[in-house]
Amino acid sequence: MEIMIHPSAVVADDAVLEPGVRVDALAVVGPGVSLGAGTHVMSGAQVQGPTTMGRDNRIFPHAMIGFEPQDLKFQGEETRLEVGDGNQFREGCTIHRGTTQDRGVTRIGSHNLFMVNTHVAHDCTVGDHTVFANNATLAGHVEVQDHAVISAFTSVQQFCRVGRHAYIGGYSVLIRDSLPFVKTVGVKPACYGVNRIGLERRGFESDAIKAIERAYRLLVRSKLARSTAVERIVAEEGGRPEIDFLVEFIQGSQRGVITSLPGRAGHRGAA
Repeated sequence: MEIMIHPSAVVADDAVLEPGVRVDALAVVGPGVSLGAGTHVMSGAQVQGPTTMGRDNRIFPHAMIGFEPQDLKFQGEETRLEVGDGNQFREGCTIHRGTTQDRGVTRIGSHNLFMVNTHVAHDCTVGDHTVFANNATLAGHVEVQDHAVISAFTSVQQFCRVGRHAYIGGYSVLIRDSLPFVKTVGVKPACYGVNRIGLERRGFESDAIKAIERAYRLLVRSKLARSTAVERIVAEEGGRPEIDFLVEFIQGSQRGVITSLPGRAGHRGAA
């Protein structure tokens, strides 16, 4: 496949472009950038390095990918951005490289959609098949796991985690971890039940969804102490991959998990 570079585009001498890459008018591909086959950098977009991108990524106009982190401690150290395959970075999206205070790398998986004006800060890790709606933003060191949906104008504080198949409602502010499989919404975020529709769309069997819902009731609605609820979940539902992952997520939380109910956002909000 032919590499296509518009005459007005700027491509660094050491940039690596695999077959089928297209760089449109006024786009910039900087030093230390590697673009996988079929990747398309559209008009006015910029990719700076060190950045490695896989196949078939689409970088829309005025997206800014791989720039330096917004961190006052950053002094020009060589850090990087790693991106998988088949992602879409829509207009105005910004993705920053890592810092040496962490692992020195920001990682983006595959088949993610970053809508207009979304932002992923330094040292974040984003899994596969996630969706970031317009103006959703991650502070540094955040982890977003596979199939999570982060709705418009939501912000996630440093070092928080968003669990697998989580749905985060619009205008939410996350200062603790949001549970896998659960809908979490609000400036003072609360749990609004299991993300049943999302799980059904992704092929979860009915028995698995019901087990997640039983675990959710024990954790969020039973008024049991957190440790007691987790023990009950293990005893009654343990052995299912989804339940085991939920328990590991809770037990591995450093910031606490959000379990508040609507209208009671201050009640049992953290592990």
